[in-house]
Amino acid sequence: MPSPLEGRRFWIAGIGGAGMSAYALLARAWGAEVRGWDRFDTPYLQHLDGIEVDVSDEPPAPPEGWESYVSTAFAGRIPGKSRAELLTELVSLRDSIVVGGAHGKTTTSGMIAFCLERLGLDPAWLIGADIPQLGGNAGTGEGWLVVEGDESDRTIAALRPRIAVVTNVDLDHHTTFGSRTEVEELFEQWLANVSEVVRGEDLPPYDGPLTVAGLHNRRNAATALAALELAGVPRKQAEAELADFRGASRRLERRGEAGNVEVYDDYAHHPAEIAATLEALSDGGRLLILFQPHLYSRTRHLARELAEVLATADVVAVTEVYAAREEPVEGVTGKLVVDALAERRPGMEVAWTPSVDEGAAYLASRARPGDRLLTVGAGDVDLAAATLLDALA
Repeated sequence: MPSPLEGRRFWIAGIGGAGMSAYALLARAWGAEVRGWDRFDTPYLQHLDGIEVDVSDEPPAPPEGWESYVSTAFAGRIPGKSRAELLTELVSLRDSIVVGGAHGKTTTSGMIAFCLERLGLDPAWLIGADIPQLGGNAGTGEGWLVVEGDESDRTIAALRPRIAVVTNVDLDHHTTFGSRTEVEELFEQWLANVSEVVRGEDLPPYDGPLTVAGLHNRRNAATALAALELAGVPRKQAEAELADFRGASRRLERRGEAGNVEVYDDYAHHPAEIAATLEALSDGGRLLILFQPHLYSRTRHLARELAEVLATADVVAVTEVYAAREEPVEGVTGKLVVDALAERRPGMEVAWTPSVDEGAAYLASRARPGDRLLTVGAGDVDLAAATLLDALA
């Protein structure tokens, strides 16, 4: 039978992103000819062998006669259809499991795809981070399609999978939603159009053997197992494979050890996510954190809540806000979190270090044998891990 996208030609702006790079791989596997552009040579481009990619400050004109799809990062600047429209079509072409929710969706999606792969069920997957044991963030098998959905721009509501999963509900995207109630309404609207549904918050944490640490991962595991059962996988078989799952990149990822100091990195950027990460690391010695706030809107609304969570550490350095898709907001900087920390816990060793390099130097100078250092945030703070390990060696 012909591939479902045979004869189509896709040009993708922002092809180096975690999502668009994955969509590009799957579209090509399903028969489309694919090309693209991005401003930077990102790690995800390494997975796109055989796909022509232009890397330049400004985008070239889309090729004549090609369908143009544009990532959220460049929406409004480049003509074309949205990222969401491409994902909606891909989901419609295969029996799909879509995982949404405020927290844990990357790991939960990874768990589902990993178990399906290990059980020989040949899944495809589109996940927002690399799953090292699967070889990347995208797979092109012939079985179930496992997708990490996104509520940040409400586009998850357009997806029509066979199985819909909501890990949990929280207010994380303040430029899109005015309240948690609006987030709940979005997910209810989505779930009303799907016949098979998993609600992770209704499930008790999984109590079986797991390699990944933390109560939050036990909740992720329970959610993944429920989805796998709906997909026809016997629970005992899924549990046996899940025990060997070692996580997603930048999710409580151990980056190394030097000078008897362990260095970890995590993508957490919301107070609930940071709290879950710190809980998973709470069984050792001192904890030193380099935190990079993500988005001006989130920092403005959650500075005090972020400080409340970070105050449980021993030493904290805070960088400038990682802007991502937002323009600067007057008066909103990472120092808001520093000031809230000083107020929350007077006398705590806390520093305002606007650059990631400054923050890394600050923590390295204060680390002692037996400490654990954690870089945390959804921007480029992960680059500090190598700097820290070099400084501690």
